[in-house]
Amino acid sequence: MPLPTPAPSSTPATPAPPASAVPLPPGAPSCAADQGSLCARVFELTQTDWLSRSADQLIAHGVIVLLIIVVAVVLRFAVHRAIHRLTTGAGEGRVPAMLRPLRDRAVRTLRDAAPLMVERRTQRAQAIGSVLRSFSTMLIYGVAFVLILGEFGVNLAPIIASAGIVGVAIGFGAQNLVRDFLSGIFMMLEDQYGVGDVVDLGEAIGTVEAVGLRVTTLRDIAGTVWYVRNGEVLRVGNSSQGYSVAVVDIPVGHSADVDEALEIAERAANAECAEPKIASKVIAAPEMLGVQSVTAEGVLMRLTVRTRPGEQWAVQRAVAAEIKSALDAAGVPAPFPFAGRSGVAGPGTPAV
Repeated sequence: MPLPTPAPSSTPATPAPPASAVPLPPGAPSCAADQGSLCARVFELTQTDWLSRSADQLIAHGVIVLLIIVVAVVLRFAVHRAIHRLTTGAGEGRVPAMLRPLRDRAVRTLRDAAPLMVERRTQRAQAIGSVLRSFSTMLIYGVAFVLILGEFGVNLAPIIASAGIVGVAIGFGAQNLVRDFLSGIFMMLEDQYGVGDVVDLGEAIGTVEAVGLRVTTLRDIAGTVWYVRNGEVLRVGNSSQGYSVAVVDIPVGHSADVDEALEIAERAANAECAEPKIASKVIAAPEMLGVQSVTAEGVLMRLTVRTRPGEQWAVQRAVAAEIKSALDAAGVPAPFPFAGRSGVAGPGTPAV
């Protein structure tokens, strides 16, 4: 007798779980069910729900952030290298590429004679290069920082607005400092003066000892050191740029033969400029300009000598002394001083 067939159960059979799926531990995110996923691996290591769920996004953003940093570093290195190539060369005796478009204010005869020219170019180029490198670093890293913040979803509008307000406040508060820096940059670019130049900056006159982006340091003839802010310099008188001129004024009496006095003075100046200690400071022969003025005391003649930068005073003293000796030896009468009430003979009185 055949056995009765059991009736089929009304409850459906539960499908077997996938081989890759494992029971989720308490507190695990749903993405951790896949045993080979990044979410599951992160949860196994950290047991942190939010970190496991954000693992994929963090890895993707991390790669982009790392790429931004690498590009910023490489770009900064390339820009700094380009600036270095543009601002070097003075040490080898050639003009840096950064300074080539600017007008070289040294005459050709001084390019080999002036020992401070190469040092001056080097200082200018180094100062300009330092400013450009600092500016490029701030710009590149600033843009990279903003891109990284944007990659993490930070709203940049409030930050940019706040930075703009702070920048305006700092601009108003530090406008003198900004003006000093900008003036210093333009002074270096235009080569208005350099170390060793004798300059007149209005309030201070002396030899330039240091040129900075904010302050220029001078030392006057009495040894006093002056610190002049670049933003306060309204005019610059440079007595040592390119070449200098020694001006020698020669007074003689009214009774003197002017033509003879001019000839004697010019001959004495040429002889003095031929001396070895003076010849190295002179770059052109003396030029007799003639009678400069006629006053109550006598006749004033003028002679000029073109010299190396900063050597005009030494040449002027030497030439004046030689001319004085030559005129005295030739018997050229000297002018009479006008004494007024002192009772000394006035103009026109014969010499005793």
